[in-house]
Amino acid sequence: MTDTTDLREKYRAERDKRLRADGNEQYIEPTGAFAHYLEDPYVEPTPRPPLNDEVTFAFIGGGFAGLVAGARLKQAGIDDVRIIEKGGDFGGTWYWNRYPGAMCDTASMVYMPLLEEVGHMPGHKYAFAPEILEHCRNIANTFDLYDNACLSTEVTQLEWDEATSRWIIRTNRGDEMRAKFVAVGTGPLHRPKLPGIKGIESFTGHSFHTSRWDYEYTGGNPAGALLDKLGDKRVGIIGTGATSVQCIPHLAKACGELKVFQRTPSSIDVRANHETDPDWFETLEPGWQQKWLLNFTTLQTGGFTDEDLVKDGWTDLAQRIRDQVVASGDFTPEGMAKAYHDSDDVKMNEIRARVDEIISDPATAEALKPWYRQLCKRPCFHDEYLDSYNNPNVHLVDTDGRGVERIDESGVWVNGTHHELDCIIYASGFEVGTSFARRSGFETIGRDGQTLSDKWVDGMMSLHGIHVHGFPNMFIVGPSQGANLISNVPHNLTERALTLAAIMRHATDNDIDHIEVTPEAEAAWVERLEKGGRTFGNDPDCTPGYYNNEGHQADPSATRNFLGFPEGPVAYFDYIAQWRSSGAFEGLTFA
Repeated sequence: MTDTTDLREKYRAERDKRLRADGNEQYIEPTGAFAHYLEDPYVEPTPRPPLNDEVTFAFIGGGFAGLVAGARLKQAGIDDVRIIEKGGDFGGTWYWNRYPGAMCDTASMVYMPLLEEVGHMPGHKYAFAPEILEHCRNIANTFDLYDNACLSTEVTQLEWDEATSRWIIRTNRGDEMRAKFVAVGTGPLHRPKLPGIKGIESFTGHSFHTSRWDYEYTGGNPAGALLDKLGDKRVGIIGTGATSVQCIPHLAKACGELKVFQRTPSSIDVRANHETDPDWFETLEPGWQQKWLLNFTTLQTGGFTDEDLVKDGWTDLAQRIRDQVVASGDFTPEGMAKAYHDSDDVKMNEIRARVDEIISDPATAEALKPWYRQLCKRPCFHDEYLDSYNNPNVHLVDTDGRGVERIDESGVWVNGTHHELDCIIYASGFEVGTSFARRSGFETIGRDGQTLSDKWVDGMMSLHGIHVHGFPNMFIVGPSQGANLISNVPHNLTERALTLAAIMRHATDNDIDHIEVTPEAEAAWVERLEKGGRTFGNDPDCTPGYYNNEGHQADPSATRNFLGFPEGPVAYFDYIAQWRSSGAFEGLTFA
């Protein structure tokens, strides 16, 4: 389909059939019979007495945010650092996600942080999950982050004690630790969610969530060994997002019968994964990773560079847009928008044509075509996913945008047809659109008993996405209200960690006990972002998904949570580097 008007009408029709009044409420928390999905299946917690001690700096979250912050703090001479993590080891998302085929969707050279500092060469252009998890452990070992860590420990409350100017950290293990400074980097991709399908609790066969993959039932392992216990099993998987795209090829090779229940197809571009050449890697000069990060971010956000170092699907679309703008000579916002839409139309037509080239059955091919703009949902890149549907044991059950009708004790109902199953796998992802307190699993209480939930009831308020007035000595480590670079989240974290380390070095050198953003600086920052209007995932024309609040136009308060620096990620990284290196730390008060 090439006619622009027809294409827009097709996009809108496909979007409209998927709109649901319940939005994010269509998903349910894993409670009751599903409470075990919140448990750690990998490590049995080691018994220990409750801690009632004090540390200089506590970091909540042991994923990339905690690892890079801990590393930079150690480099800045802040040795008394404790990372508190609910998982049994470091890794965050990569600790929980051990499903077969799991790998990063952004090139390893820019996705995996601190490669030079740890001395690691990614094995592939897109590293597999076991390697990424091991890299996380190597970071922790390199910077001695295990020494004072509290693993298998879930924070239940974070409270500021004005009398002592300390944060009190309470946990599910009876701890009541105190910290002079605290940072939160719990991230959005660790609390699993389930589809709120009628009868989900009635299924009597086996079931599990992809973030708690049950290898005891399936056989195989995270390294990709054959799932050899599924040869006589009828397996259904609900969800066709990034996780399914990676694990379905493994299920297709192993299951007696695999049924994929699809509401919305993902866009599947070429991945072209390959091993890293050690001889080439040895030619990289010191400082190479920062160079690659800047190159990727510049190209991916429409800037100009002499070469594309990463050469992936993210930079491809951005370069097409940039080249079209240059060719047209129209650098106005309207010209940029036209270039984006035109380039995206070409790209998505290519992606849909690829489906026809690979899938042998025309009806299956038609159902697997994504009818939306590429960045409406998380773009996927894979070279085996589409081929899986050519296997005689694999059946796509397309729900025409409506989703699964209901579940009963023996299987799944779609469009009035019952599908008998031995096992249901929920590939429904993690909570993204819920409140910060719910996603993090604890409430944060600041000065005068104000909770962070109350502070942010009208949307996130911060300076740089890091500092929150009324919550002294506390820092947020994430992408929001800063670069907001979604294509490579770890880049946001590494820059924020450098900023955090600079502030703490200044505090240590000047015997500072109290750091807080002024209300004026906080308000001015949010106003600057709101005037710039650069947000993510708020396109009302997009098909529903977690990128756009399940197709519901976010209210002004929710929009604040996704605001980014008006001039874009590269400009933000440059701005924050100058801000932290100036030594003035404008907007903060020190005492």
